[in-house]
Amino acid sequence: METLQSTYRFSTAEGVVESFVVSIDPASLALRYPVRSELPAWTELNHHQCAQCPLANSGTLHCPMAEALVDLQDFAGHLDSFKPLEVIVTTPEREIRTTVAAQRAVSSLMGLLIATCACPDVAWLRPMARFHLAMATEEETIYRATSMYMLAQYFRNKRGAAPDLMFEGLTERYRRLHAINIAMAARLRSSVDKDGSVNAVILLDLFAKAMPYSVADSVAELEHLFHSYFE
Repeated sequence: METLQSTYRFSTAEGVVESFVVSIDPASLALRYPVRSELPAWTELNHHQCAQCPLANSGTLHCPMAEALVDLQDFAGHLDSFKPLEVIVTTPEREIRTTVAAQRAVSSLMGLLIATCACPDVAWLRPMARFHLAMATEEETIYRATSMYMLAQYFRNKRGAAPDLMFEGLTERYRRLHAINIAMAARLRSSVDKDGSVNAVILLDLFAKAMPYSVADSVAELEHLFHSYFE
């Protein structure tokens, strides 16, 4: 199986161009990290560490999520959140071109990197990363997240486990993701002079924070799309 690969190309109004290639193992859906001789201090595991970090006392020296964001942080940490960025996202299937605020562009790539990083607490996001939709809207993300979760319940049921048809598990996972995002924003804030990357995490977190309280309402708003299944 070939490596799954996506490329994000960012261009600023000043002519700065930066490209990021995301390579994902096709079997495990795990991010393939670049080889580094050293990592910055803000990636150390105990630096703004998550309160319930699953890697605590494991001997792990660096936060795998922070490690996944190093190159992006080097670029986005010096961007103003609302400055426009031209974005070209290229995958084997398609190419997407748009111009959006820096925080929005960075948030899209950051979501893909976070979902495929080696942090055990976000491994459940990997099926969504496999079908990553660059620059997705909130409605698209809700549809993808809930559809992914329901398909997971189908597979659980096939294996003899009780399916969760009321999204209780998804709600709890997003609560945990909110706490992770808060810790990651603190990490990033400690190493930058502008807010491009920090606000990108905050954008991701707006959805994670709202999801536990709105999943039922959000899904209800999609119900009309399925009227043909009710006949």
